[in-house]
Amino acid sequence: QVQLVESGGGLVQPGGSLRLSCAASGSIFSIGAMGWYRQAPGKQRELVATISSVGSTNYADSVKGRFTISRDNANNTMYLQMFNLKPEDTAVYYCNANARLTWYSAFKDYWGRGTQVTVSS
Repeated sequence: QVQLVESGGGLVQPGGSLRLSCAASGSIFSIGAMGWYRQAPGKQRELVATISSVGSTNYADSVKGRFTISRDNANNTMYLQMFNLKPEDTAVYYCNANARLTWYSAFKDYWGRGTQVTVSS
């Protein structure tokens, strides 16, 4: 199976920055689109940003201009660089990858366990 492990979360003050990483490992044939999602304790999970296998990106309006998603296909790693963090960015951030295990397998969604981002003064 595909394992996704997020890292880089933590506690920062408003206006601060963090860089999240998502490392994919396991029996991976290929990874298509990847994305970052987040969920606050009392809210639904929401899309933050996505990136295609060739680098096309999309962002939620709430983070556009502040966050940058990127990926390193050679190392099966995805990043989320976050600037000017706001209290409303506080959430558990989850890595998502659309991947297949063999050439004949269908693409499926895989999820990491999440990393906590807390923005507070």
